[in-house]
Amino acid sequence: MKGCAKLNQADQTDSGAVEAAIRELFGSAGKDPSILPGFACDNGKNIHVGEDFLVNYNVTILDIAPVSIGDYVMIGPNTLITTVNHPISPKKRRRHLGQAKPVVIGNDVWIGGGCTILPGVTIGNNVVVAAGAVVTKDVPDNCIVGGVPAKIIREIEDDTEQEE
Repeated sequence: MKGCAKLNQADQTDSGAVEAAIRELFGSAGKDPSILPGFACDNGKNIHVGEDFLVNYNVTILDIAPVSIGDYVMIGPNTLITTVNHPISPKKRRRHLGQAKPVVIGNDVWIGGGCTILPGVTIGNNVVVAAGAVVTKDVPDNCIVGGVPAKIIREIEDDTEQEE
């Protein structure tokens, strides 16, 4: 895809060029988006991200359906976010049928390296997804999830309203 190639070839020392490539590729992006090389997606226009969006190396977003990502989200290297799935039926798979469900990721989310976010998942606000986790179900606000499949490890405080 030309948009991904342009983004991946942008001079990483030129934040303006990187941001322009992101804005050209994505459906929408908030203030200060940043994506490191190795990014891949299906369409790009189905991806909508908020402010201070940060993606590390070799991230793939399969955006056959919409992917909505909030503000202050960080995505670790080698992560896959996918909206596409295939039927259980071998007859239908032989026809290469696909099924798409949107993915929604809230604000203040940190997705560790090597994670997989599956179709139809909603991740709440103030969530940490531990490295290597496979998120198969919705995740509530204010928690850490990890494992395969990802499960709640513990709750965490939302300190975004506290004065510094």
